[in-house]
Amino acid sequence: MNKNLFAKTPPMGWNSYDYYDTSVNEEQVRKTAEYMAENLKEFGWEYVVVDIEWYSYDTGSQRDKYQYIPFWKVEMDEYSRLLPCVDKFPSAKEGNGFKPLADYLHSLGLKFGIHIMRGIPRQAAHEHTKILGSTALANDIADPSNICDWNPDMYGVRPDADGAQEYYDSIFELYAQWGVDFIKCDDICRMDMPSAKKEIEMLYNAIQKCGREIVLSLSPGPAKIEEAWHYEKYANMWRITDDFWDRWDLLLPMFWRCELWQNHVSEGCYPDCDMLTLGKLGKGFGHEWECNFSHDEQITLMTLWSIFRS
Repeated sequence: MNKNLFAKTPPMGWNSYDYYDTSVNEEQVRKTAEYMAENLKEFGWEYVVVDIEWYSYDTGSQRDKYQYIPFWKVEMDEYSRLLPCVDKFPSAKEGNGFKPLADYLHSLGLKFGIHIMRGIPRQAAHEHTKILGSTALANDIADPSNICDWNPDMYGVRPDADGAQEYYDSIFELYAQWGVDFIKCDDICRMDMPSAKKEIEMLYNAIQKCGREIVLSLSPGPAKIEEAWHYEKYANMWRITDDFWDRWDLLLPMFWRCELWQNHVSEGCYPDCDMLTLGKLGKGFGHEWECNFSHDEQITLMTLWSIFRS
């Protein structure tokens, strides 16, 4: 499969993070999708993406202390693959995963995406669970020194270990069965850990094998300009900034970021300025607010993202 055909134009849609943080649930996703189908689809907005910790229980319940509750219960199958938390996504019960939700979005003429973290669940490594298609166990491929410094859910994998590619193949096989159209992979784009570059290649290889066209988006940034060829070869989108919010001091530097990356925009390859921080924001973070950008600043934001094809 030619990955550049997965996204002939820059993917446009909605992501749950800026409003719901970790707490988004199925009802909220369905209602958002219904609104998008009725009001925005005709203008090209088609992706609905469930962001971080859809597999975790009690998300948001300790927001005064943690964004991500450390070492908490997650939903996982016998092959070390994270599954949707049924408390938040009830249609996922009885092993259905995200298929019912994806099917519903597809029935509206939309596409469905999910967020994942780089690596394998720490819970899988600790419980020595199996890996589909391999005799290796989760602890055999997990690298306990290779961790995200802001999220406690995963260990990075040892790319050369037996079972490592099979693990990535198995999760994308599952996502293809669910009907996933878009993957946002986090803790990977800026290549903080030595294995991250190789893990990008492993993600790409898994998509090639899964039998479904899945757009691959890498986060967080800033991406490394010296690795531009690598992003272009193995991904469809890569973040050129850390999390973008509704502040002028973050919007103004985006002009030079776009200038730096402008020669690397092509069909199927889009340096990513991050989400459009418009409308209502922040409910899942503990306080809802209206976008802080002035009307003119919002026009500037939309114009820059559009001309840069972000």
